[in-house]
Amino acid sequence: MDEIHNTEQMMTDEIDLRELFMVFWKKKILIICITLISAILTGVISVFFIKPVYHSRLNIIINMPEKYLTKYGEYTLPITSNEQYINLITSSEILAHTILDMGYEDMTIEALRDRITVDIPETKNNVKQNSFFIKVASDNPQEAKELAQALFNNYYEFIDLMTVEGAVDYYINKYSVDLASLEVTLNTTKETLAKNEALLAQTPQTINQKEAMSELYNNPGVSDYVILENIINPNYTKIESNIIENKQTINNIENNMAVYNQYLDELNAVKEKIADYKSNGNWDVLNDEFKSIAKTNIYLPSEPIVPSRKSSPNNMRNVLIGAVLGGMVAVVVVFIKEFWFTSK
Repeated sequence: MDEIHNTEQMMTDEIDLRELFMVFWKKKILIICITLISAILTGVISVFFIKPVYHSRLNIIINMPEKYLTKYGEYTLPITSNEQYINLITSSEILAHTILDMGYEDMTIEALRDRITVDIPETKNNVKQNSFFIKVASDNPQEAKELAQALFNNYYEFIDLMTVEGAVDYYINKYSVDLASLEVTLNTTKETLAKNEALLAQTPQTINQKEAMSELYNNPGVSDYVILENIINPNYTKIESNIIENKQTINNIENNMAVYNQYLDELNAVKEKIADYKSNGNWDVLNDEFKSIAKTNIYLPSEPIVPSRKSSPNNMRNVLIGAVLGGMVAVVVVFIKEFWFTSK
């Protein structure tokens, strides 16, 4: 009995599948029309209503050193890897200047950041990575190229600015501390000099040998001596030597303080230029005191180009997706119409 029941069930299933196929075949025109309409609508939306996206690419080479050589000494850079440097390209200050350069009045920093993609290759065998790819998106191919160039120019200036500003703050703090220490040493040395000068005024320059000779004669067991009339007092000589040393120390301290004050004046002038750049965009910081670190350590092997084709949307892919979805919707509509409403 079970075998007969299974056979009947299989025949019923076969009839149901055949009936289902025949229903779809009868409604093939409807299915094809819905599929075509869906594909056409998707294509029209993709071509005319979705903004195209073009990508311009930057290949940035970074070889930043550990130390920055300046007129005031070697400044140890706080950033230690090229990956950290390339991630700065999406910092708010760079993007804000780029928005101004491009004349984007209504664009926010977050919106521009979403249009930038940083590709950091994986490090293999502990090899230091120094080549990075940046993709910049726009709805206009020429604008994509200009945006990429403006972004790199602002990144280039930002690295110089960050390095110079860090070095300026470091050396201003260093020379301020050194001047305070030298001031204390200078005052102490001047006090010592005053004491030595007072002591020198009270110390005889020579020793009277006649008085010494009379003391020797009154001393039993003393043999004959040949004594000069006067000899130089060694204590006087020692104090005089100390005074000369004090004056030399004071002179050296004052010279160093004069140099440090000159350095502080120069550094404060550079700091004013940095503040002027931040407020007005006037970049004139690099001079004899500081050289561009980005000039020899960050560069583009080639300039960004105008993209020849858009990255998205992919019209053909969107049409195919629309056709598939339209066909699925058509099949579901036919199925529900024939087997749901008709049976009821």
